[in-house]
Amino acid sequence: MCGIAGILTSEPYDGAELSGWARRMSEPIQHRGPDDGGVWADERSGIALGFRRLAILDLSPNGHQPMASPSGRFVTVFNGEIYNFADLRRELEPHGHRFRGGSDTEVMLAAFEQWGIEAALTRLVGMFAVAVWDTHRRELTLFRDRLGKKPLYVYAEPGLVTFGSELKVLAAGPSFDRAVDREALASYLRNLYVPAPRSIFARASKLPAAHLLTISDPRSPLPPARPYWSLRAAARAGLASPIASEEEAIDRLDDLLVDAVRCRLRADVPLGALLSGGVDSSTVVALMQEASPRPVKTYTIGFADQEFDEARHAERVARHLGTEHTELELTGADALALIPRLPEVFDEPLADPSQVPTCLVAELARRHVTVALSGDGGDELFGGYNRYVYGTRMLPRLQRMPGLVRRGVGVGMGRVSSRTWDRLGAIAGRLPGVRPQRVGERVHKLARLMAAGTVGDMYRSLLSAWPPAEALLDTAVPREQSDGILDGGERMDLLDRMLLADQMVYLPDDQLARVDRATMAASLELRSPLLDHRVAELSWRIPHRMKVRGTTGKWILRQVLYRRVPKDLIERPKMGFSIPIDRWLRGPLRAWAEGLLDENAVRGGGLLDPRPIGRAWSDLQEGRRPTGMALWAIVMFQAWSARWLGSSPPAAVAGDSRACA
Repeated sequence: MCGIAGILTSEPYDGAELSGWARRMSEPIQHRGPDDGGVWADERSGIALGFRRLAILDLSPNGHQPMASPSGRFVTVFNGEIYNFADLRRELEPHGHRFRGGSDTEVMLAAFEQWGIEAALTRLVGMFAVAVWDTHRRELTLFRDRLGKKPLYVYAEPGLVTFGSELKVLAAGPSFDRAVDREALASYLRNLYVPAPRSIFARASKLPAAHLLTISDPRSPLPPARPYWSLRAAARAGLASPIASEEEAIDRLDDLLVDAVRCRLRADVPLGALLSGGVDSSTVVALMQEASPRPVKTYTIGFADQEFDEARHAERVARHLGTEHTELELTGADALALIPRLPEVFDEPLADPSQVPTCLVAELARRHVTVALSGDGGDELFGGYNRYVYGTRMLPRLQRMPGLVRRGVGVGMGRVSSRTWDRLGAIAGRLPGVRPQRVGERVHKLARLMAAGTVGDMYRSLLSAWPPAEALLDTAVPREQSDGILDGGERMDLLDRMLLADQMVYLPDDQLARVDRATMAASLELRSPLLDHRVAELSWRIPHRMKVRGTTGKWILRQVLYRRVPKDLIERPKMGFSIPIDRWLRGPLRAWAEGLLDENAVRGGGLLDPRPIGRAWSDLQEGRRPTGMALWAIVMFQAWSARWLGSSPPAAVAGDSRACA
C-alpha cells in the first residue's frame, strides 16, 4: 500500500522543477508510504509522478516506484495490491515477458504491454488507484478499483492537472483553489460524507470507483471518466440468474470466500486482522486461521460503555479460533487526544463517528503488523444493517398511510423530548422480555421517517444528519446517484434498491474512505476479502430469503461462519462500530465542541447559519432531542475548515475521561 501524486502541465517547467513539484506533493502523504519514495519526470511532456512506498511485496529495490515497463513505454505509480498477479505472471511468461523481482507492479506493467491498459485492467483482481503515463501516445490514464477501496483525487484548471491519493497532495501542488463547493457541502450535511464525483473543493473531484480517465492535454477541460465495470450491470445480471438452492449458494459463497481470503494472505511483512466479534470479521478471521499454520494476530477496541462494547464478544471468538488476540479499551482520554487530529487525517469532511475507534484500532494493530484483514462490506453485500430489516417492513406500510395522518403523527412524536421517551423506555424495560435501548433516539428517527414523502425520502431520512440540510445553508442538496436508485430508477425490490444504493455510494464514499484514511494514517495496509468484486457479483445471485430472513440479516454469511464457529458465540443484536457521541458531546468533549460551534465562529465561516446549530446544541444539552450525530457533522466540518480554510481550531479541553468511557 502506498501513496501516489502527479502533475501534468503546459507550463514550461524544466525536469528539475517538475521533479520538485512531484516530491513536494508526495511529502504530505509520507504516512501512506514511510519506507521509500521516488519521482519521475518528463520535461518534454510536462509530466511528473511522485510515490511513497509502504513495502509489502518484494521489499527489495526491485519494487521501487515510479516503475517503467520493460520497453519503457509505460511508467506508473500504483497504490494497492493485485491479488492475482502470480496467475497473471504465469500467463505472461509464455509471451516472452521476463521479471526482475516479485512485485505485482512489474506484472501489471507487463500486462499493459501485452494487452493494453483497458484490456489488462479487466483482468486485475484487487484494490488499486493507478496513474500510468503512455510515453508513445503522451497520455495519462488514471483508474480506480471496482468497488472504490483506494482513493484518487483530481484537480484541474487551464494548463494544469494534479492528482493524488489524498486532497492534501493537490493542496501542495503549484496551484490549488480552495473555494468550497456549496452543493458538495449540502451533500455532506445530508450524508455525513461527500459523494463522488464531487469533492468538498469546487475544482477538485474524485475519480469514481470502476472508472478510468484518460488525459492528453492539460489545457483542455477534463474529459468524462469512463466505466470499465458496472456494479449496476452486475446487480441486474445477478438478479436475472438467481441461485435457487440454499446448499449450492452456501457452498459457492464458502468456496469463493476461502479463495478471497487466501489470496490476501500473501505478504512479505507481518500480517493480522481486525476482529470485532461480529459476523463479518469473525468469518474473515475464521478463514484466515483455517489457512494459517500459526495463530493469527487479531486486534479489537473495547468500550467501558456496554452498549457500545464488542470486545468481550471478540475475545470469545478469538479464544475459540485460537488467535493471538490483543484488546485496547477506548477511554475519554484516547478520544480527546485523537479527535483534534481528525481534520488532518480526513482532509475532506467526514462525520462517521466510527472514524474514532477505526483510527485507534489501526494504531493498535500497526504496533505489531503492517497488513491487516477486515470484515468490511458484509453488511452492504448481504443485508446486515438493521435499516434493511426495518426499512423493508416499515416503509411500504408507512407509504400506504394517508400522508396528512402520517406526517401529523410524526410531528407529534417528535415534539416529545428524547429524555421523556427514554424514561418511558426505562419503565417498559421493567417488563419481562423487554430490553429497550436508546428509545428517544429511535423514536425521533421514526418521527423523521414518517414526515418524509417518498419511500426513497424515508430511507434517506434513516441516514441523514440534517434533514433538511437546506436549514443550514442557502443551497439545495443536489440530486445524487442514490436518489435515482432509491426512488425507483431501477426495477428492483426495495431491499435490492437499498443494497445497490449503499454499495454504489455509501460504501465507497463513507465506509471505505474512512478505513483507508484511518489505516493509512497509521501506515497500515487494510485488505477486505468480502469486497472482492467476485464476491460482490455472486452476492447479487443470492435471493432475498438467503440474505434477510425474518429479523436476521446476513443469513447466508452466517451459514458460512457457523461451519467454523458455534452459533452461540455470534448470535446477538447488531451493535455497530461507533461511539456514544451524544454523551461525549454533553461530557468531556463539550468544551472543545462549544468552541467550534460558537455563533461567531460559525457565522465567520460564511457558509452555515448558526441559528439551527445553536438550537440543536441546546436540545442536546437539555435532553430534548438526540442531535449528537447532526452536531458531530458540524463539529467535524468546523474543525476541517479551521485546518484547511485558514483559521486555527481550538484545542481539546481535558475533562473527566471516565465520562467518555
